[in-house]
Amino acid sequence: MSSSREPNPAHRKRIAELEAAVAREQRVSRALREVGRALGTTLDLDDLLELILSTLTDLVEADRATLYLLDEASAELVSRVVVGQQVRSIRIKVGHGIAGFVAQSGRPVRLRDAYGDPRFEREWDVLTGYRTASMLAAPLKNHLGRTIGVIQVLNKQSSDEFTEADEAMVTALCTQAAVAIDNSRLFLSLIQKNKQLVDTKEQLERRLRDIVLLFDLERATGRATSTESLAKAALGLTVRACDARGAALLLAEEDTGDLVQYVMDAAQPDTLQRIGVKTGEGLLAAVMADGELTLVESAADHKAFSGRLEGQYSFPVESVLVAPLEGEDAPLGAIALYSKSGNRRFDDDDGALLRLVSANLTTAVRLFRASEARERSERLTTIGRLLSGVIHDFKTPMTVISGYVQLMQDADDREKRREYAEEILSQFDVLTAMQREVLEFARGERTIFLRRVYLKKFFADMRRTLQHEIEGKSVELVMDIDTRVVARFDEARMARAIHNLARNAIEAMGEHGGRLTVAAQRDDDNLLIQVADTGHGVPPEIEGRLFQSFVTAGKKGGTGLGLAIVKKIVDEHDGTVEVRSSSRGSTFELRLPLQPRDARDDSRRPPSTRHGGKPAGNEGDKCRYQGPPPSQNTPQNSS
Repeated sequence: MSSSREPNPAHRKRIAELEAAVAREQRVSRALREVGRALGTTLDLDDLLELILSTLTDLVEADRATLYLLDEASAELVSRVVVGQQVRSIRIKVGHGIAGFVAQSGRPVRLRDAYGDPRFEREWDVLTGYRTASMLAAPLKNHLGRTIGVIQVLNKQSSDEFTEADEAMVTALCTQAAVAIDNSRLFLSLIQKNKQLVDTKEQLERRLRDIVLLFDLERATGRATSTESLAKAALGLTVRACDARGAALLLAEEDTGDLVQYVMDAAQPDTLQRIGVKTGEGLLAAVMADGELTLVESAADHKAFSGRLEGQYSFPVESVLVAPLEGEDAPLGAIALYSKSGNRRFDDDDGALLRLVSANLTTAVRLFRASEARERSERLTTIGRLLSGVIHDFKTPMTVISGYVQLMQDADDREKRREYAEEILSQFDVLTAMQREVLEFARGERTIFLRRVYLKKFFADMRRTLQHEIEGKSVELVMDIDTRVVARFDEARMARAIHNLARNAIEAMGEHGGRLTVAAQRDDDNLLIQVADTGHGVPPEIEGRLFQSFVTAGKKGGTGLGLAIVKKIVDEHDGTVEVRSSSRGSTFELRLPLQPRDARDDSRRPPSTRHGGKPAGNEGDKCRYQGPPPSQNTPQNSS
């Protein structure tokens, strides 16, 4: 009975086949689990593909396995093999060879005898000395169904050819390999994009830093009032931006070409040393002559190193980064950074930033020098106009002095001679005041001196002066002064203005003579001063330009400055000047505020005195008033 229950040979064979199939499936399942676990734990593509290939080689009992990846740019399959001691790259055109055919068709291929298939290319067997017999090649397809590569296994060890089961296992692992490749490529792409974002962020931060530096540099150099302040601002900003321990700026003087080096130590940023430099002395002078950005790593060993210049710092100078300042015709100088903090080296970013600073500093220096030259030119022009006005107004005191000298010559009375001498000395005070105006302007002082003026005394002196002007002429002088009014103005300048108007009036009436009227009275909150004549009036061709410099009606010896000086003096007092003219004469009206704005006590300057120490004007309180800037149309004859 027991013998009848034993399986027959056919059953035993079937059982053996089933057991072998189960074992094979278990191996496949175990291999797939290992590959799947590897997919979830590593993103190293080389390790992962090596695991897949070794697992695949073991499962299908192959001698070796090769993986090709598709290079879409060149339409080639690319793999790497070891030939001797060298790693060689295998490149196969899509459509060529067995792997190329599989990549093109997207279908697997099994061959019992590779040499018997015309698609097989033997070159690599010849190169490596390997003999390919059986072959199985399958495509790698990603989740979109696109072929991204090919896996091929060579020479089945247990039989003459690979089976359908082998093909199924290779196809399954090809899917796993495709997933691994896609994941790796995606991961690498994310890493690359993240790196690009980080690089872009760093570049934007550097650009922002550069923009902020240039903005601060432009603002600081724009406020600079001297070359020293410009150098201090530029060096301080550059030291902080590049984290250097020191900096220096070498500049060639504009007029002489002499070299001056400004030295700043980051430990004492508020201190700036100014050192004269000989031609070719020091690293900055060498780079200035060479004209190229230069990085010196061992500064002390450089042939241009100067202990007198580079030895000014509180730290040992190691590396130096120097950029030239290029001028239009000749170099302007150079700027340098010394020893980066933390024993670091200057890099390309520092070089680019220093180039940027040197270019903008070159522009700032040139603009600063152009501004200085323009100011010097304007000041010289203004001084010239000022002198023109002063010389013009010399006529009045010189005429008075001449008249009193003649009177003194004929006077026998000692008291009369003393009186005439007093009048002459008062005119010298006028000349001294004019001289003082020139000196004040040269020193940059632009003030007028306001005093409490009693009109009775002021116009009494004015009458005596005008009497000398009309002496020997057919001119009647009429004075209509409200002597109760007390005003505030600069006596010397206002006297000049009235003298100019009176002189013009006398000349306008000519040989026929007429009446010169000088009047002064209160008009609301203003002092109204009028100078009128009975001449021929203002010519129509100059009426609209009457108060401009060098405008004249063609009178003999006229300079065209008299009325321009009047306008300027009135403007300095915050007043106005107007003219009414007809064929029967002209009337000039000056209105001055009785309480000038921004007036303040002046306790620092005594009133002008005559030679004997006697006050030249009315005694009383006095104040100084800052006048408005001079008009472009008026001569700069007072400060």
